[in-house]
Amino acid sequence: MDISRRHLIGASAAGALAMSTQTARAAPLISTLGRDATQYGVHPGSPDDQTKLLQRAIDEAARAQIPLALPAGVYRTSMLRLQNGTQLVGVRGATRFVFNGGASMLSGEGANSVGLLNITFDGSGIPLPTRRGLVHCLGGRDIRITDCEIAGSGGNGIWLENVSGDVSGNIITRSAATAIVSFDAQGLQVARNTIQGTNDNGIEIIRTTIGDDGTLVADNRIEDIKAGPGGSGQYGNAINAFRAGNVTVRGNRIRNCDYSAVRGNSASNIQITGNSVSDVREVALYSEFSFEGAVIANNTVDGAALGVSVCNFNEGGRLAVVQGNIIRNLLPKRPIGTAPDDDAGIGIYVEADTTVSGNVIENAPSFGIVAGWGKYLRDVVISGNVIRNAFVGVGVSVTPGAGTALVNNNVISEAPRGAVVGLDHARPITADLSAEGAPRFAQVVVGTNAVRR
Repeated sequence: MDISRRHLIGASAAGALAMSTQTARAAPLISTLGRDATQYGVHPGSPDDQTKLLQRAIDEAARAQIPLALPAGVYRTSMLRLQNGTQLVGVRGATRFVFNGGASMLSGEGANSVGLLNITFDGSGIPLPTRRGLVHCLGGRDIRITDCEIAGSGGNGIWLENVSGDVSGNIITRSAATAIVSFDAQGLQVARNTIQGTNDNGIEIIRTTIGDDGTLVADNRIEDIKAGPGGSGQYGNAINAFRAGNVTVRGNRIRNCDYSAVRGNSASNIQITGNSVSDVREVALYSEFSFEGAVIANNTVDGAALGVSVCNFNEGGRLAVVQGNIIRNLLPKRPIGTAPDDDAGIGIYVEADTTVSGNVIENAPSFGIVAGWGKYLRDVVISGNVIRNAFVGVGVSVTPGAGTALVNNNVISEAPRGAVVGLDHARPITADLSAEGAPRFAQVVVGTNAVRR
């Protein structure tokens, strides 16, 4: 091949132009990585405590409004303080902070626009003070903790108070207390996190007084939650909303909890939808105490002492829709520590101003569905459900003072004690109310149900 000088010059010029273009394109990408922490004397992999060097790097990068880039390696540190605009960016799976002790590893008070990305925070199992997290943020707006790993916290994994922002895509393992705690959220999303092995709860959404919260808890995977401190349900829950109104709990995969998968306590307008639950040992999906409004719909529950409970009309708990759930393989007992008269082996339990429709319940040692507890029953509709293999299909309170219930258009099979039975609290006291010639109660309307005995 004849290669002339003109061809060589042309090829050289073209190559230079290509390199120039590539450099121009690469420059913005390099600049977005931020300021390299090693510029401040920080040494990844050093056996020395680097708290002072890291703090200086954090402060100066935040002051310059530039992300602080942390190369792969181990950084040993005590507590670091987050400033307004702190952005810490690591290499996913390779940038690792190891805790040397203190109240928290990272602490922000009134720090806004904080971002933590692609960093592993290893708590080394060092105990933290109560009400502290390995990552601890108070009063911040737009806090974003994404694609990080938090392992071995000696207290809570992440603790947030009066915070808005996004906690998503993180892996949180081996927390001595709760993985994620939010007090008095100001607009928070907790999504797509993997939580494994906590000693208190998985996620807590809490308010100091009853009020609107609006946190979205979606698409998380939560497993192996222990009730380490004991109690009768305060601990051992995958997701616990307390006093927090308008919380949405959606699309989570929950497995192996000592108590509940989702527990709403005094949490009005809670929505518990589309969750997949297995192997929980108390009530799987719970709305209790002082609340008004609960939607519990389109969930699957396989293995629990009680599938769904909407209760405490005596405390003002009322107004719910329980619809389209699949609930099966219920347990005959609740965990030790619960009240000795608490029932188990029940698919769905409701009390006041509630419709129960379109659910499928199978293998319930006690009741498929229960409406009311003594006089605490008002305006309940039980319609269009399928109940198979339950000792009693539907139990309805018929004690003096109990309110109205309609039981109609259900399919009930293999219920040896009766398809529809009147109750005195938890005790069946009537024959099958769906049978011809059965006793009638003015407040209980038993319509047309398909019953296979």
